[in-house]
Amino acid sequence: MTSIELAKEAVKAIDSKRGSQIKVIKVDGVSVIADYFVIATGHSSTQVKALADEVEYKLKELGENVSHIEGHRNDSWILLDYVDVIVHIFSEEAREYYDLDRMWADGEEVDISDVLTED
Repeated sequence: MTSIELAKEAVKAIDSKRGSQIKVIKVDGVSVIADYFVIATGHSSTQVKALADEVEYKLKELGENVSHIEGHRNDSWILLDYVDVIVHIFSEEAREYYDLDRMWADGEEVDISDVLTED
């Protein structure tokens, strides 16, 4: 699976559990950390955890295992590291505070409208 395919599968998993403000940023041109960041928001600590669990479950079904997880006990920001794709799931407050959208503004935002469901 390519890194963009993996990122889009993570988006589908987050979208299926009603995560919001989902964004994919291509960062390979501005950083060696990863190829893509997936950033999303959960509306409660329970939802943040559920979104992370769903991403991990769905990607594992596709044969992709998470390399590293940060913040599982925190529930305001959970990071799932898939080496080439890093998934950040925030509470509303944490997303506003850390503002990764602004921090990685030099990256290229990827159009994910083809994988998001309409409400």
